[in-house]
Amino acid sequence: MSPAEQAEKFGAELAIVLGSGLGSFVDRMDIAFDVPYGGNSGLPVSSVPGHAGRLVFGTLGGVRIAAAQGRVHLYEGRSAADVTTGVRWLAAAGVKRLILTNAAGSLNPHFPPGQWMMLSDHLNLTGTSPLLGGPNFIDMTRVYCPEWRSRFLDLAGQRGLPLHEGVYAGLLGPQYETPAEVRMIRSLGADAVGMSTVLEAIQARALGLQVAAFSCLTNWGAGLSPDLLSHAEVMETGHSSAAALAALLEDAITAS
Repeated sequence: MSPAEQAEKFGAELAIVLGSGLGSFVDRMDIAFDVPYGGNSGLPVSSVPGHAGRLVFGTLGGVRIAAAQGRVHLYEGRSAADVTTGVRWLAAAGVKRLILTNAAGSLNPHFPPGQWMMLSDHLNLTGTSPLLGGPNFIDMTRVYCPEWRSRFLDLAGQRGLPLHEGVYAGLLGPQYETPAEVRMIRSLGADAVGMSTVLEAIQARALGLQVAAFSCLTNWGAGLSPDLLSHAEVMETGHSSAAALAALLEDAITAS
């Protein structure tokens, strides 16, 4: 049986894409099997530290889910189609709902590093789209499901977990933004900035999936603090903040 056939037979209806520092979420799952990226899976392999590179299938509170430990990015020299391969793969396996997570820089003075932001909308500043190649005029008015967002806010309130809502700007990378670029992006209305997620959300909506997304705010954007930016800081803050979101996601999944 091929990995795709095994995944389809398993029947997960919900999937989570785990960003930098967040791969430990799978420790909460009763794992049935995994599918390594590469080989006969057809899933592209990431070169970024902190991205394990496998799809994990299992249950959480009796609910069948899939968790993607890592993703590929445009800045690795990949195309928009490459970046969204996993979304199409999961949709073909029967997934109907998708949770995207990422590490991001905070641009909002009221959203400090170490906390979480749920995406209410996004700015696609990558210069590309996974829907190139045809008249794929997909409506993006409700890209991040309002009903699902309301539910997450309720659950976060019950847990006493600070959960902001805001606009995420997705850029190409791989370099971090300059202070001038941060000022520009803030003027466009963004509350956080990163290098992933927006293309996956576009692809998911084109396939009819329900989408929610969360940013772990790992640092201030350039120029908003005296500190210089580093991937090590992103990973460290992602690891230390992961448990809070993991508990919230578990609440949402097991109550579904």
